[in-house]
Amino acid sequence: MSAEPWVPRHNPWAIALTVTMATFMEVLDTSIANVSLPHIAGDLSATQDQSAWVLTSYLVANAIVLPISGWMSSRFGRKRFYMTSVALFTISSFLCGMAPSLGWLVFFRIMQGIGGGGLAPSEQAILADTFPAHKRGQAMAVYGMAVVLAPAIGPTLGGYITDNYSWRWIFLINVPVGILSLILSNRMVEDPPHLTEARLAGGKRRLDAVGLGLLIIGLGSLEVVLDKGQEEDWFHSHFIVGFSISAVVAIVSFVYWTLRSKDPLVDLRLFKNPNFALSNAMMLVLGVALYGTTILLPQFLQVVMRWDATTAGMALSPGALLIICMMPLIGKNVQKVDARKMIAFGFTMQCVAMLYMAHHFSTGMDLKTAIIMRCIQSVGLAFLFVPIQTIVYTGIPPQKNNSVSGIVNLSRNMGGDIGIAFVTAMVARRSQMHQSILVQHETLYDPAFRDHFNGLKNAMIHAGAAAPLAERRAYGALYGDVLRQAATLSYMDAVWLLAIVCGAMVPLVMLTKRNRGGMPAGAH
Repeated sequence: MSAEPWVPRHNPWAIALTVTMATFMEVLDTSIANVSLPHIAGDLSATQDQSAWVLTSYLVANAIVLPISGWMSSRFGRKRFYMTSVALFTISSFLCGMAPSLGWLVFFRIMQGIGGGGLAPSEQAILADTFPAHKRGQAMAVYGMAVVLAPAIGPTLGGYITDNYSWRWIFLINVPVGILSLILSNRMVEDPPHLTEARLAGGKRRLDAVGLGLLIIGLGSLEVVLDKGQEEDWFHSHFIVGFSISAVVAIVSFVYWTLRSKDPLVDLRLFKNPNFALSNAMMLVLGVALYGTTILLPQFLQVVMRWDATTAGMALSPGALLIICMMPLIGKNVQKVDARKMIAFGFTMQCVAMLYMAHHFSTGMDLKTAIIMRCIQSVGLAFLFVPIQTIVYTGIPPQKNNSVSGIVNLSRNMGGDIGIAFVTAMVARRSQMHQSILVQHETLYDPAFRDHFNGLKNAMIHAGAAAPLAERRAYGALYGDVLRQAATLSYMDAVWLLAIVCGAMVPLVMLTKRNRGGMPAGAH
């Protein structure tokens, strides 16, 4: 490395805001379409199950590109790869908005996922090279606000756009942002000398076709299993069993092939660094907690509590504002304070937030309690993302920044997929179990149940319903209460397990190396 550190020609903060724009839109697209699926299915004459491939196709393509983004940047140049990704994401977003059928929409979503997969890791690597070590935490805070906030506001924003305009606009809003990002990136972003020198010295890096094929099969199959598992009843389905076997065989083969390759597509040897391995494990758990609760809380508030989307959004919004306020402060101090202590505090707060949720989940919960839940969790999220992003580069040479960013973003995304699959399966399975237990006590032989039933029946008779109809409606109302109680208990079970997972990460944090103020992220 040269003695003089490289300094970009343009203001680093202008570069940070430029690359964050497109990344925010890309991460937003992982969740914004969730609530729009019924509208998409109806408009394009498809079933609800078929429309789910709008989500799955994007996640599969995104997951495949993330780990190979480092190789792509080294092969073609990071700026060129980043701008190509922005252009592909923007064009495919426009095509998604214009799609005439579900088949075309899924195809364009695959294109969008391919383009979007290169944005987040490229931005992270650009920030790591653009900012000096003592400001890198602040830069990662800007990136962190985009990555943490986007999935949180995605469902609410998607619901608002779909209800008031059309589902097509959830894709079309990306177009002006993408065009502006391309113009600014072309003007401001540049490749640092060490990256250019490494690319020229390496010449035409050979594409590892075998490794790429195994990666596509492995990650693609794993994404399908996680996304469709609960819907297909997991391993009772031959479809899921087949994809699971495919995922295991392909991923194991990919690891074996890559470790023996002289010029691997993904540098898995980075995991020999304990600091890097532990940081990715923490990022995986952060993804589980972030995405798992992002789907859990809105579902509970809208399905069980029967709140509308706007009210549910109000419960989540204060937490998002808290993250915006805290991220810059944490980024400013991450080089002054032991990042490990910040991460330990963050996982502790995540655990506390989950326990608070488990204790306060009820069918009579008010808006204030829901806001407090999300705010406690948001404090933990703010103390996790920036410090983990900072220490993952410790002990890694700058030439590996592209590979580091691709792998750590894949860890976060896979954690998100696991979190969503876990919450969905947990709620469905435990709800059935709790329902079977509760109905055993809901009989006319139980005095409390009998009094409740008779009260409802008499109230309906007084309202003008005939006795047989009033009896059926009373049974229906009581069964509805059983379903809501069973669902509430299942959500409590899910957050209890999330609390255990987050709490288990606290002692592991101290096994990582301490970050030292002023030390470059890639210094040895």
